[in-house]
Amino acid sequence: MPAGVGIAIDFETAGRAAHSACAVGMARLENGQVTDHFYALIRPPSARVLFSDIHGLTWPMLKDAPPFAQLWPRMEEFLHGAQWFVAHNASFDHRVLQASCRASGIPEPRQPFYCTLKGARRSLPLPSRTLSCVCAYFGIPLNHHHAGSDAEACARVFLRLQALGVSDAQMRL
Repeated sequence: MPAGVGIAIDFETAGRAAHSACAVGMARLENGQVTDHFYALIRPPSARVLFSDIHGLTWPMLKDAPPFAQLWPRMEEFLHGAQWFVAHNASFDHRVLQASCRASGIPEPRQPFYCTLKGARRSLPLPSRTLSCVCAYFGIPLNHHHAGSDAEACARVFLRLQALGVSDAQMRL
């Protein structure tokens, strides 16, 4: 496992633009354990929510949520001391985090990202390595496309992949 504290992170988006985050989930990893959770809705930059059929979030649910820039201080507090991130399909979540920070005028976090999708592709004999398939394989509970559940599940997948001997280098984004 990478040294220090890590954060499993998952975003849901309202549109195709990378900065259209509408929900974030995070799970804190310390000493091989999930020690804390964070979940929040985010008011997206547009009232047009394209992926309600996937994540179940609608404009009436999101319109009173804080925009990313207003939510950031709470997120930053949760991230305090984190030395790395992990996500399933980390290139997506990394891109959303970067774009949301840029659009909000916030300096982007510079911690390295690890990817459990990469680790699963390298090590699991499954026809699909989606988060739901990997969680089913490991017996990890999942409410798929709920950012909080996805983040916690990713944290647990990461720990299981590490236990199987998948190295940090094999999961580095």
